[in-house]
Amino acid sequence: MQEPPPNSISAFEKKHPAVWEAFAKLGEACHETGPLDEKTRRLVKLAMAVGLRHEGAVHSAMRNALQSGVAREEIEHVAILAITTIGWPSAYAAMTWIEDELSHRDGSR
Repeated sequence: MQEPPPNSISAFEKKHPAVWEAFAKLGEACHETGPLDEKTRRLVKLAMAVGLRHEGAVHSAMRNALQSGVAREEIEHVAILAITTIGWPSAYAAMTWIEDELSHRDGSR
């Protein structure tokens, strides 16, 4: 079951439906193009969000990765790999965002 988007996204979609529809179609086309499997695509998107320090994108990528069956350990490994690539402070910030989603999913929030 897919979770509803955050309120801010729903509000944008209602206010600008044509823009949202075009964006959603572009996202779907980008996601489906190429040889990478679903799990790999989800891990790559998570890694890009982590590297850019986009908190909202990390949360979104996490939800999508978990819904696609990516394991908790695989997700945590993405954050650990970021330590030597983007630095401890940025990687640790991403770890807290990841933990937010994992805790939410586990119901411990």
